[in-house]
Amino acid sequence: MKDSSANTSLIICAHTLERWQDLLESVASVRRLEPPPDEIVVVVDHNAELKARAEAQFVDLLVIENRNRRGLSGARNSGIAASRGSLIAFLDDDAIAEPRWLAYMSSHCDRPEVLGAMGRIEPLWLGPRPRWFPDEFLWVVGCTYLGHPDKVGPVRSLLGCGMCLRREVFEKVGGFNAALGRTQKSLPMSGEETELCIRARKAIPAGEFIFEPRAVVRHRIPAKRLTQRYFWLRCYAEGLSKAYMSALLRSRQALSAERTYVWRVLSRGVVRGFGDAILRADAEGLGRAFAITAGLACSIGGFIIGKLETVANPINLPWRQKSAFRPRIRALTRFR
Repeated sequence: MKDSSANTSLIICAHTLERWQDLLESVASVRRLEPPPDEIVVVVDHNAELKARAEAQFVDLLVIENRNRRGLSGARNSGIAASRGSLIAFLDDDAIAEPRWLAYMSSHCDRPEVLGAMGRIEPLWLGPRPRWFPDEFLWVVGCTYLGHPDKVGPVRSLLGCGMCLRREVFEKVGGFNAALGRTQKSLPMSGEETELCIRARKAIPAGEFIFEPRAVVRHRIPAKRLTQRYFWLRCYAEGLSKAYMSALLRSRQALSAERTYVWRVLSRGVVRGFGDAILRADAEGLGRAFAITAGLACSIGGFIIGKLETVANPINLPWRQKSAFRPRIRALTRFR
């Protein structure tokens, strides 16, 4: 396999001192990449104290502040603007890359039709994993889930925890949409990577994105994301995100993969859960079946609320404003 990480920039975004140790481990894993990227950019999202500490710690790296709207999308766009590589990789500040992660992904980008690639994201549980937590919903904690392709091949979109894209994609279609994705004080939203990839596929019809299972990152999952409260809220936020994404893209095809996932993957998961409870005397099988059903219901509810918001206010950004349609939810912030 040819190593293709030359002329590669790797961007890590950070926003809180609470994840300082995570950031140290993430950067340490990037330093061990074989071969290493040409440059590493650490983007600090509107946090002067964190930026000062990062500059003192990472004296050989490029540390910059997010000069765009607060949030992960704005921070990534700041990193893209400051970087120089023709291939741009992204790693979350709470993710640890395996040494050949970047080499496996970037090798696919030697082909001119490949716009970007991603690898497998494995959970690194920092607390006991609840037995009711279904594999079909590992996307709730930002990991590769049951139902995602498991072999090398094209995928509709990438996951930002560990991915790379050609710079020409951003030059062609622009950056990540700041109306989507995580901010420091909001619901745990998503969708910015998917929306970007769909825009790219429309602008470059012959292009494709590749999943490479040998490219592995381990994503740290804190105990606070292993509660039912976070599970339901994350599912609700996912539904909102899909509604906003479909409104931005103005296309029913934007949700084709989600419809397939519901009918083919989740229905089997419910059956499997009941089967585990009846045939294997696994009482938590019922819990997993319930979690799948309730998680889907929360996502559908969020999607309906989001659609009502976009119909009521199609011009502005209703998801960043108070809405008459959105039910009140107790603050659950800083889950990014």
